[in-house]
Amino acid sequence: MTNPADLTLAELRDALKDKKLSALEATDAYLARIEKAGKLNAFITVTADRARDAARACDARLAKGEGGPLEGVPLGVKDLFCTEGVLTTAASHILDGFKPPYESMVSGNLWRDGAVMLGKLNMDEFAMGSSNETSFYGPVINPWRRAGDEAALTPGGSSGGSSAATAARLCAATIGTDTGGSIRQPAALTGTVGVKPTYGRCSRWGIVAFASSLDQAGPIARTSRDAAVMLRSMAGHDPKDSTSVDRPVPDYEAALGRSVKGLRIGVPKEYRVDGMPAEIETLWADGVQWMKDAGCEIVDISLPMTKYALPVYYIVAPAEASSNLARYDGVKYGHRAKEFDDILSMYENTRAEGFGDEVKRRILIGTYVLSAGYYDAYYLRAQKVRKKIFDEFAGAFEKVDLILTPSAPSAAFALGEKTADPVQMYLNDVFTVTGNLAGLPGASVPAGLDAQGLPLGLQLLAKPFDEEILFKGMYALEQAAGFTARPDEWWG
Repeated sequence: MTNPADLTLAELRDALKDKKLSALEATDAYLARIEKAGKLNAFITVTADRARDAARACDARLAKGEGGPLEGVPLGVKDLFCTEGVLTTAASHILDGFKPPYESMVSGNLWRDGAVMLGKLNMDEFAMGSSNETSFYGPVINPWRRAGDEAALTPGGSSGGSSAATAARLCAATIGTDTGGSIRQPAALTGTVGVKPTYGRCSRWGIVAFASSLDQAGPIARTSRDAAVMLRSMAGHDPKDSTSVDRPVPDYEAALGRSVKGLRIGVPKEYRVDGMPAEIETLWADGVQWMKDAGCEIVDISLPMTKYALPVYYIVAPAEASSNLARYDGVKYGHRAKEFDDILSMYENTRAEGFGDEVKRRILIGTYVLSAGYYDAYYLRAQKVRKKIFDEFAGAFEKVDLILTPSAPSAAFALGEKTADPVQMYLNDVFTVTGNLAGLPGASVPAGLDAQGLPLGLQLLAKPFDEEILFKGMYALEQAAGFTARPDEWWG
């Protein structure tokens, strides 16, 4: 029989429903793979006993012909989602020992639909990073390697554990979060599909906050069909989240395979950045041709505000992080410094010990731009430019249905290659941050390999709440690209 781990999520779902295998068999198959994949460091916590108990309960329901849309499907969860009674760290020392007494809305939706939790996935600390090197638990290693080279590569970030686990088939699919590209960039670097839905489509309740006006949960999966199945379960209105939008959740899977003939695809000239490898430029041109061959109309567009996106993001996001992370003080939960003289020194020592360098850097930047005398010059101005970026996209979407760009400015790079220069690291988000600033749905689809055998992705952006069109475009791109490559299992 086929190894359950070789089946896509949609294939596994159907096989479970048809009783061709059991949820326990699927869960055991993934747990065995996780055990052998310690070198990847993708998981912070593995919940093997809980997973097997849940799988047995799924099998009982399936035996009666019952069960939800994800009944028995084993998933991984980024360690930014609160999971009731299970260690939740945001990959930070400051959340040592924190076991939430509640479940995040998004993960709760998955368990409601019958999914099985295999464990919590490694990530950049508090989702701040693009290479998964800021985690207190050490970096995640990309399952892909350059041809003839054993150097450890980044799986992208901040959802690096999610992308690595999906690419290495340590789970059927995963959930991540995207604040400036933290689903789409790691998906591009690992040959997986990553979707950031419209801001407000998925509840943020129970997700450890980084930047509240930018954070959005989404799936990382092997195919666009798997991502569509995941997003339908994840999405939905949540009265506990004031930014959650109350509108019906479409059947995204049903949109796949529908004709894209007549769709207008925008190609923005501003996404051709200095130093971008020729291979990415070529792949982008291939993507344009694939969509043209599928019957789409290609429209050259201009988004001149793009050049301000990164500066705006790195003012707004740290400002919101500075505010959100003020709550970690060692008083109620998590790490507390052992040595202090008074309450103030307890706060200071706890935060100094508990936060890593990148988190401290962003808290300092955020506090600075919010401080008296600088608020108007930086934060307020950044918010005004953000509105102009939103308006520019709104204008573009009057002429086009989708926008096609590269997902990331490079293939996976070696660990340690960019850590010395934070600005160099921040440039990894250059193609993705605009989607967060404007609240747009976006996705990365694997579309080819570079000369060293590493995956490259193409990004599609759509109008707010136009995920069905997005999935149509993703599926067309996926079919044309015919990406079937897998990393060699050197870690086993």
